[in-house]
This record gives sequence, C-alpha cells and structure tokens, in this order.
Amino acid sequence: MALKMKELIAKSGESRSTILYYLKEGLLPEPSKPKPNVHLYKESSVEIIKFIKYLQKHFSYTIADIKQIFEQTPLDMDGSFEMMVNALEIATAGRASLWLSKEALLQKTGISEEVLESYIDKGYIFARKQGFRMAEIEMIHILQNLTALGLERTLIDQYVRSAKEIAKLESEAGSRMFDAAEEETAEHYELLFDVVLKLKPYIYNMHTVSQYYHEKGRQA
Repeated sequence: MALKMKELIAKSGESRSTILYYLKEGLLPEPSKPKPNVHLYKESSVEIIKFIKYLQKHFSYTIADIKQIFEQTPLDMDGSFEMMVNALEIATAGRASLWLSKEALLQKTGISEEVLESYIDKGYIFARKQGFRMAEIEMIHILQNLTALGLERTLIDQYVRSAKEIAKLESEAGSRMFDAAEEETAEHYELLFDVVLKLKPYIYNMHTVSQYYHEKGRQA
C-alpha cells in the first residue's frame, strides 16, 4: 500500500523534514508520482525509517555510517524474517565496515588460507558472498591470541554448539513472529532485535557474573 507524506509521518513518527533528508541521502526509495504534486511512498519506508532510528539510538550510527552501510548492503524491508536477518547483519557489522576479499583478510591478519578455512569450518568466523567484514579480523586476532598463549578453545567450541542450538530456536520464533505480523512489522523486528542484541548477551554475561560469585562464595 502506498502512503502519502502525512501518512508516512504518522506511521513512522518522524518529521517531514527528516524524511525529506533521508530521501535526499538515498536512504529511502523514491516515491511514485501518479499526479502532479502527488507523491506516494512505499509502505516499507516506515520500517526503513524505524530501522535508521534504531541504529542511531542503540549503535550511535551517524547518517553517513548508515548511508555507507546501505550502499554496501541494500536493505529490502519486505516484512519477512529474511529482511530481519539482513537487518541484523547490518546492525552487527560495525559502522562504515567495508567488505574485504579473502586475499585482503589474509594480508591484514597474517594467517594462512589453511588456518582461515579451519576457522570457517569450525564456525568461529563466517564468510559471506561479499567477503569479510572488520568483525572477522577482530575475531581472528582473538583466536590468534588464544593460540599464542597456548590456551584451549574448548570454551569457543561450546559457544559454537550453543549458538547453533539457539540460532535454530531464534529462526523458528522469528519466522512465526513475522508470519503472524500484519500492521506491526516494525515493532516486531525491533522487539526481535532487542531480544537478540540485548537480552541474549545480558543473560549470558550475567550468568557468568553469577557463577563467579557463586564459586567465590563456596570458597569463602
């Protein structure tokens, strides 16, 4: 369904001037113009605007950051779980994070292609069709530091096993959520973002804190 400007303002909660600025920066799809002085906007613009606001609020992304990310990874806000996963990748990629080829990654990290493939096979890092992000470089440095200090990766392997189990549950829950969504797509994906990006790490980290104090209490 196409929206007039006043409807887009009402649904997105954003001002006219900001919406026009997003259009100018290429962050929103251009409106259709069936008649002179009549501009009709795609309903997906509502979700895109809310996603922009989410990135600004929770990740401190600037419009320049978001513009660069959108140029690298076009976002199709079609109200599906696939859209949410795409948006999740954008949110976790890091601001102004460029895609790197395998060769560039190997050069920046100093690891061999064999080691890189072993990291990918074990689920420590991920290669996408566009290549790699700076996040993969950071993870490789952490893994290399573990190796340099002679530490085992038992914990990392457990992270991978746990992550795979949780990912299946998240995918099932997310698909059900979006299948049931009608007019509340933006609210649904924002809630799922909060669960995945905030609630999940909070639960994991606070259980680590709780376990530490539990062990300390037993030793006292």
